[in-house]
Amino acid sequence: MRSGAYRQAPSCVRAAPRAVPRGRARLAWYGPALVWMVSAVGSGSVLFTPRVAARYEYALLWLALLTCACMWIMIREAARYTTVTGRTLLDGFDRLPGPRGWALWVIFVPQLVAAVVGVAGLSALVGSAGTVALGGPHWLYTLGLLACASGLVAFGEYDALERVSRYMAMILIALSVAAALSVLPSPATLAAGLVPRIPADFELAFVLPWVGTILAGSMGIVWFAYWTATHGYGGASTLSGEHHEDTAHDDADPTQAGHERLAGWLRLVSRAALAAVVGGACVIVAFNILGAELLAPRGLVPAGTDVARDLARLLEGVWGAFGFWALIVLTVFALGGSVMANQDGWSRSFADITLLLIGARRRPAWLTRRNLKRAYALGVTGVAPAMVYLTVRDPVAIMSWSGVVAAAHTPFIVALVLLVNRAHLPRGLAPGPLATCFLAAAGLFYLIVSVLRFGT
Repeated sequence: MRSGAYRQAPSCVRAAPRAVPRGRARLAWYGPALVWMVSAVGSGSVLFTPRVAARYEYALLWLALLTCACMWIMIREAARYTTVTGRTLLDGFDRLPGPRGWALWVIFVPQLVAAVVGVAGLSALVGSAGTVALGGPHWLYTLGLLACASGLVAFGEYDALERVSRYMAMILIALSVAAALSVLPSPATLAAGLVPRIPADFELAFVLPWVGTILAGSMGIVWFAYWTATHGYGGASTLSGEHHEDTAHDDADPTQAGHERLAGWLRLVSRAALAAVVGGACVIVAFNILGAELLAPRGLVPAGTDVARDLARLLEGVWGAFGFWALIVLTVFALGGSVMANQDGWSRSFADITLLLIGARRRPAWLTRRNLKRAYALGVTGVAPAMVYLTVRDPVAIMSWSGVVAAAHTPFIVALVLLVNRAHLPRGLAPGPLATCFLAAAGLFYLIVSVLRFGT
């Protein structure tokens, strides 16, 4: 248990937030958020959206948009704590009253599973594209990607590769949106998909992985808060768990002007998150159109180790051989970069959680954030995913379990976000009744679909 003085400390608030951008200057803060979300749109769009559309066409388009709306609420509220305090959500979770580190364990253990399964499935999907492009065994490309990516994340500099991957992802999305516009159905058909209804042959086990991976996924909620901190929303931030002290607290009572500036930053974060989600939702709709118009008529539901070949039919149906090979090549580079990005994100988060759980006073000198990140990158996002892949082999089956874990864990992350914002933020900057209700409703949505899945 923490000391009573520490647990009852006043809220941590930035003493001197920077001025909020005004006018056209605000646009510079929306664009990066949109890029972040678009680059985060990976397996949920490229794999699961066409699969769901190939089976249900437009019948579940409303569910996709509802999930996007929930994601906007969740990432906005997750970013609230970091924007106001300058600390990461993980720091906030560690400061919640109760047994030491309980909230961090709630994040840590499920995300270890999510990281292993998610990286394994995404790597297998890229391996499928490699087999189509170059021939040879599927395992060779999957394991080769895992070895190279985890090595680069642990020891190398991969900024250039990350930029290339981001550009490739943007090209893939642009081509997919253009292809969707070329086969666009009637407005009445799209409008019918916005009416909530459950198809007669609805199978939650088939749909839940899609819900769990739409846009940023469960850990993406935490990562968006990291992203807003590193991009300076609100002002300078303390990001590393290495600087956390159990008995120190740098609280400050903000002035009225400081409150107003922080409230302005919160409005800007909310709009930036909305821009990001709207952009991501457009990508989801585009892949839904392609799946419904090009795969459903042929009864082709992408599956198995040939999943990349099946997905390439999306653009082949519009641009022939060029579209087929464009999607294969872009999948290799774009989703290959997503493998590294996920390895980097999870290994950094796990390193921070470990440092917070150990505490600065009990940590040996050699146990640094860098060494921990390397260990997690090699072990949890390198060796362990390789073992999962060698056991299962099927990219779709592996990614499906990743989506299920993400969906089931989301309500717990939402509950912690709600607790930390209500417990640590002062009146006027803490979420109001309406924001609290919306966030609780978003968490309840994921909880219900997860319980229904495991209850059947």
